[in-house]
Amino acid sequence: MRHLWIGLLCAATPAIAHEAEIVDATASSSGSGWNISVTIAHAETGWDDYADGWRVENTAGDTQGTRVLQHPHANEQPFTRSLSGVSLPKGAEVIWIRARTSVDGWGHKRFKLTLPVAE
Repeated sequence: MRHLWIGLLCAATPAIAHEAEIVDATASSSGSGWNISVTIAHAETGWDDYADGWRVENTAGDTQGTRVLQHPHANEQPFTRSLSGVSLPKGAEVIWIRARTSVDGWGHKRFKLTLPVAE
């Protein structure tokens, strides 16, 4: 009987999806703000589960810019997408990047990116 209950509990537990992983990011300054490029890896299954965005955050977690991804990239892993014109406070040295998936929403892990010194 005990094995039956354990089996029922396991069957009732939803499958846990995993976060999209930011594997690399770069930043360059331009006259209109910062250009941020982010490389993401995610075990996408198509429209049912895919990385659907990423955002730039300051150290406090405030959003500085968001890149929405409109479709799955199941056959293009990892993939890189950019966002231009990101406005960051003068003197910012570090930004954080967080990915989002269509199933789990915003991930818990953040990728730390040290900004190059603007010339």
